[in-house]
Amino acid sequence: MVGGPGATDLAQRVIADVVLVFHFLIVVFIVGGLILTWIGAAAGWSWVRNPWFRYLHLAAIVFVAAEALLGYACPLTVWEDMLRGGVRAESFIGRWVRKLLFYQAPEWVFTAIYSAWAAATLLTLRLVPPRRKAG
Repeated sequence: MVGGPGATDLAQRVIADVVLVFHFLIVVFIVGGLILTWIGAAAGWSWVRNPWFRYLHLAAIVFVAAEALLGYACPLTVWEDMLRGGVRAESFIGRWVRKLLFYQAPEWVFTAIYSAWAAATLLTLRLVPPRRKAG
């Protein structure tokens, strides 16, 4: 039956996988962005001083750290869980991306890591400041 309840469930699972992959890409941006900024500063890569990149990167990790410090769940995790209806990811992508993204540890561990990463990002912003292109 086309468009029946099964189609709705499938659509929700696909959207949940899209949200999960987007969540993973944000994590890659936050972690990889700082590491590449350090490498790029040493290698003289000009793009690591792009103000749009640097301030968006800072905003992303500050948002994550603030969520953790305030005890809020990540909206993307909440949205994905809501779409799945409490059921574990069944797709190949969903299972593997969840395995890469989520770890078991006390909440304070994640809060400490996010806060330290935010502090490192802020320090890096001061040590490797963004520059506007000379016009």
